[in-house]
Amino acid sequence: MKKLEENYDVVVVGAGHAGCEAALACARLGLKTIAFTVSMDSVAMMPCNPNIGGTSKGHLVREVDALGGQMAKNIDKTFLQSRMLNGSKGPAVHSLRAQADKAMYSLEMRKTLQREENLTLRQAEVSELLISDEKVIQGVKTVSGATYHARAVILCTGTYLAARCLYGDVIEHTGPNGLKSADHLTSSLSDNGVEIYRYKTGTPARLDGKTLDYDKMTEQPGDEKIVPFSFTTDPESIRRDQVSCYLTYTNEDTHRIIRDNIDRSPLFSGVIEGTGPRYCPSIEDKVVRFADKERHQLFIEPEGEYTNEMYISGMSSSMPEEVQYAMIHTVPGLENARIVRNAYAIEYDCINANQLKLSLEFKNIDGLFAAGQFNGSSGYEEAAAQGIMAGINASMKLLGRDPVILDRSQAYIGVLIDDLVTKESHEPYRMMTSRAEYRLMLRQDNADLRLTNIGHDVGLISDERNEHVETKRRQIEEEIARVSGVNIGSREEVNALLESYGSIPISNGVSLSELIRRPELDYDKLSPIDPDRPDLSDEVREQVNINIKYQGYIDRQLKQIEKFKKVEQKKIPADIDYDDVSSLRIEARQKLSSLRPDNIGQASRISGVSPADISVLLVYLEQRYRK
Repeated sequence: MKKLEENYDVVVVGAGHAGCEAALACARLGLKTIAFTVSMDSVAMMPCNPNIGGTSKGHLVREVDALGGQMAKNIDKTFLQSRMLNGSKGPAVHSLRAQADKAMYSLEMRKTLQREENLTLRQAEVSELLISDEKVIQGVKTVSGATYHARAVILCTGTYLAARCLYGDVIEHTGPNGLKSADHLTSSLSDNGVEIYRYKTGTPARLDGKTLDYDKMTEQPGDEKIVPFSFTTDPESIRRDQVSCYLTYTNEDTHRIIRDNIDRSPLFSGVIEGTGPRYCPSIEDKVVRFADKERHQLFIEPEGEYTNEMYISGMSSSMPEEVQYAMIHTVPGLENARIVRNAYAIEYDCINANQLKLSLEFKNIDGLFAAGQFNGSSGYEEAAAQGIMAGINASMKLLGRDPVILDRSQAYIGVLIDDLVTKESHEPYRMMTSRAEYRLMLRQDNADLRLTNIGHDVGLISDERNEHVETKRRQIEEEIARVSGVNIGSREEVNALLESYGSIPISNGVSLSELIRRPELDYDKLSPIDPDRPDLSDEVREQVNINIKYQGYIDRQLKQIEKFKKVEQKKIPADIDYDDVSSLRIEARQKLSSLRPDNIGQASRISGVSPADISVLLVYLEQRYRK
């Protein structure tokens, strides 16, 4: 009997955070799309931390939302607690973070996918890529032998590819949370010349909440004012009684147990082959690397509203079961804790992302795209960001349009993808604010102003939403201009207001914008002495305040971006033969030939390519253009 055979425009392999965004983007742009998952229970699953956002990651979620993605909307519907991190610091590092109800988050996203016209969600394991002799993608095959023809394929395999979970001497060949691993696709990738890496990550134990003593811990409540992730969510519509998290610490007894049993950890015994994330180390790794630390923070976080399971953030481990119990029981509040799920490390196959273009398409396989942890990154938010860009660019390719490339001055997404495809990395990549050169301009609060028009041009943002953002932009500009022209005289009520905030009284007239720039004052505090102020939304007032307060810094960064853009605009021809560029050092020639940068800016960020090499390349290109 003939095997099943079907035709689609796009196949998405994997339905985690990257796969969901990629599949939704393609389907919403009118392409017939099928997304495969090894288990329906793994759709948008959170196998590790039960939260969305956090430092720099909150920026990514807001950017995905501004482009027309789903993650922000989904967490707004399913959060348990919301907090704005780094609120005491400058706006560039403010980051929204929300605790998620894991089960509800996954179910809500699955519902969204299954309701989407043009999108089919299918439980099956993809085992083979169908690639022509000309290196053009043709579709995929599943383990059952079924064939799915497609003009584009997006690989979002997460941590499932040839996965194995380890704790102590226990090794289970499964994906996260005991779900089925995907064991067949790696060989097909290797056969087609794809370079494979072996990475590792881990997760803490889950504890039975009713066995914990919360009185011995410090309660961490949510913010009184709930700020949504999505720019389209009405804050009043998601007001709720928030669930608390709790803070506790390890101690010398915890560290002694870990040191005494360090040889039993597969991470240190040599059993684990994969490279782990430097910025999210296991507790045993922290105790060894930071031997001078007397204690480490642990956050006890709820996994959901309808479960007793609690997550121990900061205690990722691959220690044997009995050692996990021993070290957990030394922690204040956890003395009688019972484990519901053991902590474990997970190893999986991923790729060297240097094989990808900035569009996330493989350089050597036409129509094959990749996103998420498969690209060597870590984190739900990094995955979603890559997923929507891979989905957009696969769609642009099939619709005969130019790819959408966000550069480092436009978005954290641009920094993330540029780092992945340009810089050498031998560990899971994590987004951090320090990676962004222009972070004052790339704030989470202005993601809609930066990216909504791009989402609209692509076709993922409605005319109505785009017009709303343009109205907001216009109101901000008009109010900044008005405030700059308002002169405040030295009146009794003015100085009384200033003194109430500890600000120096004025003796001569000053502009309202000058007063706003004072550290102790802001736009809202000065409303009593600004009677002609228009009635503006919270988000407009926030932007007015930030733009006035940081105007000098913003102007300086805009000049830096202008210089950056000039370098990025110097394109490198796709057919360039670097062996023809005399005076290029051998290492630079090899790196440039391998990575094939799109422009001079990208070339300058390649490890092993020096400023002198860039000068040589610029001279060569100038001579070539003249010819």
